[in-house]
Amino acid sequence: MPPHGRRRFPCLTVLVSLLLLFTSTASAVSAVLGIDLGTEYIKAALVKPGIPLEIVLTKDSKRKESAAVAFKPSKSGSSSNIFPERIYGGDALALSARFPSDVYPNLKTLLGQLFDNNDRVSEYQGRYPELRVVQAKERGTVGFRSRSFDEKEDSFLVEELLAMELKNIRANALVMAGKGSTIKDVVITIPASYTAVEKRAVIMAADLAGLRVLSLISDGLAVGLNYATSRTFPTVNEGGKPEVHLVYDMGAGSASATVLRFQGKVVKDIGKFNKTVQEVQILGAGWDRSLSGDALNQVIIDDMVEKFAVTSQMKTLGTDAKDIKGHGRTMAKLWKESERLRQVLSANSETQASFEGLFHDDVNFKYKITRAEFETLASRYATKVKAPITMALESAKLSLSDLESVILHGGAVRTPFVQKELEAIVGSADKIRTNVNSDEAAVFGAAFKAAGISPSFRVKEIRTLDTPGYSSGAVWTADGKERQQKLFTPTSAIGAEKQVSFKFLDDFSFTLYQQVPGLSRNPDDTPISQIQTNNLTASVKKLEDSFGCLAADISTQFAIRLNPNDGLPEVVRGSVSCEATEKKGGVVDGMKDLFGFGSKKGDQKPLADDADDLEATSSTTTTEATTPSSPKESQTSEPKASGKKEKKEDEKAKEVKKRTETIYIDFTSQPAGLPQLSPEAFQRIKERLSAFDASDRTRIKRDETLNTLEAFTYKARDLLEDEGFIAVSTETLRATIEKKFKDASDWLYGDGADASRETLKERLDELRGLVDPVQKRKDEAAKRPDAIKSLQEALNQVKVMVDMVKQQREAQVIAEEQASSAASSASLASSSESPPSSPSATSSTAPVDDFADLDDDTYTTSSTSSASTSSSTPQPPPPPMYSEADLTSLTSAGDSVQSWLDAKLAEQDKLSASDDPAILASELTAKSKELNKVVMNLLQKQMKRNSPPPPPPPPPPKKEKKTAGGAKGGGKGKKVKVDMDDVMKGKKGGKGGGKGLDIEELLKDLPASEREEVERAVRAAGGVKTGGEEGANVEGQEEEEEKETGKAKGKGKEVEHEEL
Repeated sequence: MPPHGRRRFPCLTVLVSLLLLFTSTASAVSAVLGIDLGTEYIKAALVKPGIPLEIVLTKDSKRKESAAVAFKPSKSGSSSNIFPERIYGGDALALSARFPSDVYPNLKTLLGQLFDNNDRVSEYQGRYPELRVVQAKERGTVGFRSRSFDEKEDSFLVEELLAMELKNIRANALVMAGKGSTIKDVVITIPASYTAVEKRAVIMAADLAGLRVLSLISDGLAVGLNYATSRTFPTVNEGGKPEVHLVYDMGAGSASATVLRFQGKVVKDIGKFNKTVQEVQILGAGWDRSLSGDALNQVIIDDMVEKFAVTSQMKTLGTDAKDIKGHGRTMAKLWKESERLRQVLSANSETQASFEGLFHDDVNFKYKITRAEFETLASRYATKVKAPITMALESAKLSLSDLESVILHGGAVRTPFVQKELEAIVGSADKIRTNVNSDEAAVFGAAFKAAGISPSFRVKEIRTLDTPGYSSGAVWTADGKERQQKLFTPTSAIGAEKQVSFKFLDDFSFTLYQQVPGLSRNPDDTPISQIQTNNLTASVKKLEDSFGCLAADISTQFAIRLNPNDGLPEVVRGSVSCEATEKKGGVVDGMKDLFGFGSKKGDQKPLADDADDLEATSSTTTTEATTPSSPKESQTSEPKASGKKEKKEDEKAKEVKKRTETIYIDFTSQPAGLPQLSPEAFQRIKERLSAFDASDRTRIKRDETLNTLEAFTYKARDLLEDEGFIAVSTETLRATIEKKFKDASDWLYGDGADASRETLKERLDELRGLVDPVQKRKDEAAKRPDAIKSLQEALNQVKVMVDMVKQQREAQVIAEEQASSAASSASLASSSESPPSSPSATSSTAPVDDFADLDDDTYTTSSTSSASTSSSTPQPPPPPMYSEADLTSLTSAGDSVQSWLDAKLAEQDKLSASDDPAILASELTAKSKELNKVVMNLLQKQMKRNSPPPPPPPPPPKKEKKTAGGAKGGGKGKKVKVDMDDVMKGKKGGKGGGKGLDIEELLKDLPASEREEVERAVRAAGGVKTGGEEGANVEGQEEEEEKETGKAKGKGKEVEHEEL
């Protein structure tokens, strides 16, 4: 096995790692959720780019959702093929009086609970007597059987119902995140008292809901994390003292106290830099599951039932308190009202409630209670307020004097007698703090942790150290006796790792357990996972055979840690090892000597064949490099030193060294304790949830179709009274429409209320088939005049463009004729001015030029040559702006559309208002765009033809001194130019009739960038003007250009020229 840091990873491993990296980067854009999973309410906070820590609103725009789901039975009855409608939150609780057997609230208390002999299950059944609580088949946990389903249908697990609620929360978050967003990652809060089975139940519910739990976080730590986000604490590395606070959280399900330490800490950053981070650590936690908001509600309910049972009406019916508590609808009404009464008593001294039709349709009941009466009824709970604080301080080994404050959180903590008890316990009201949001601090803390874990976000670095809440250890059997070792305490930091040694040399198994008082079988150890080794026996044999290890020297170790996600102990890795003896000069060193890579201390000997040559070379070199000495001394001293050296090397070769040989153990880990769902059962539940989702989507579409049909019937009444609708329809058709719509309206409030989506759609399509043609005729009659006017304007534009092209073509002919005559005149003039000369005489008498090899003067030579060229060679005429083919295509397009329009208008004139139109506004608009496209294509073609080349870069400035002679160059050239401004304005020449070309009308449909390019091309082509200008003429103009190339007033005089 290669040493650490030098391992060679195979290509496949590298590719898989890169794939995972890119996958995580791609998924990094998704949003994350923080969920406060409460007993009575569920709150969620969303973190998304652009949405930092925002509460997810419900469909009713509330900031928290009641933890309840209900099945609204379908009117077609129970059937395995028809799923009932699912309703969540407050809407579900509102149905509890009508359908008490299908409303499932406060499911959190039943997570991970066995059905048999469980006080929590019995208490839940007493609160909701109409619910059919049953035992789940495979696990023995709590399940529910719904009356909306057939008896053959499998019961619903608590985790399955909770998954529905989590899916609803996720759907609300997706609406808030916006289209295209994805949400999979979530951090969920849990009570500090949650055991392994309860934590696994939460994770399973999230998995069924399609969510990945990044981490579970205790309620107290989540509140502390939110408290630390806006604060900076003393740095302990610099002598600062940490702050210690206690979070007292009392919700609907339990009460807990968490001691937290807040501090700053300087840690090493990237490179040589340091950074300061904030830390929030749990020092201890305590709880009481019997102290909760539901327990206080139960006090009010018991009082209401007692007073209701002694009323004269109930006595007449012969009903006692037991009968009332067994009546589902009555208890549902009392539970809903008890929560309201308790909340009102937190701010008022007394309150009352009225019930109509309670237990019986003719029975009414009024209930009144004061705060003093409530506190008397709940006096036994007042003494329990201190228990969580005492337990937390003992776990943290602190006292009340060490606390700087007590932070309150939870809805039930607002109860007046609870706050009074806390003030009495702490000793001062100043230590009681309400500086966090008692409803939303936990969910904000969970969302902040989710953002910190996710690679998509960068947040303030706050390190959290959670605790498992319970002790844990390992237990195994050796030599027929059960052995046990404690690993972690209730306050051990989650993520901590320990090495555990075993004396086993053969494959064995051991169990990781959690100590949960009162919930375990033997008597305090609740198994968590079962570990079984697979290759320990074979690994030990390999150590003995391959490395010569002795059994006494072989050690078996496992690394066990608290999982960072759920805080449960888990085995990370296992290994078996021993110290093996290795001799120097072994096989490896022998191979090195064979290939010449042995010792570098001079003990290598040359081969025998080359011994003489090497000896001669060695002696010669020694003679030259050393001072003169006696030959005998040199010959006798060298062998002695060499002999001692070889002896020492032989002794060192006999030395040995030891190294540790390690083989990693292959093992399997299976959850222990509460039975887990089989893969088949898990898949079956997911398929049922998917079927529920599909049923909900179908129901939503049906409701949308129903609403559309109902709205359409109301719209028809208005249409029948509309003047425009009447003008384009006949009396017979309107009577038919009125009858059809009346029948549809009556049907909707009768049999149509339960009709399928397909039936509703057929009715809607039938009504639309009557109304839509009339509505179309009405719309066409309104749009047609403007569309015809726009098309006629486009035709006029084409006519103007045709006239302009014809005039430019005529101007081009004139320009070509002038250019041709000018070229002829220049040719005749040059032939008459040049005298005959003899080439031979010129060459014989020409003087020798000593400066012939020098460069010519750029200022004199080029100017002179250009002047002579311009005077002798006439310029060609400019290229034609438009060709004959352009004129033909433009003319044919205009004539074609004009013919089509005339034919369609004639056909439309023959029709009545109630007939379908012969010409549509969309067709007219398409023809207008077609003409505009022809014109624009012509302009863009000319733009590409006349676009000037880019100007050359300016030369660098320089000064040159030149001696100018008396040379003087000059000449006149003639240039033909067509001025488009004059053409359009009609400056010179006769006037042309007609309307100018409206370029703005042609360019209105083009994007801004193309519009600017066309305008520049039009200006470059000659300045096409907008409509309203009269006349057009072309006149060829001759401009004389004369350029003076250089002058000198005396020979040898220096003239300075500066080139800019």
